[in-house]
Amino acid sequence: MATIKISSKVEAEGWEELRLRAKESNQNVSDLLTEAISDYLQRRRVRPDLLEHLSDSMTENDELGQLLAK
Repeated sequence: MATIKISSKVEAEGWEELRLRAKESNQNVSDLLTEAISDYLQRRRVRPDLLEHLSDSMTENDELGQLLAK
């Protein structure tokens, strides 16, 4: 996998904790950051099939939604 170099600012306390965790787990900070970014993106990703089911449900229950909105 291709990698890129990034630059960012983080709070000193968080950075030190990250460095300690990397040392404790025999990893480097770059590996932990890559893992953290991957985990974050996985949690935030909305599956297309979920969006389709949501849309179908809203369409099927439109009348109920209108009644509840009153």
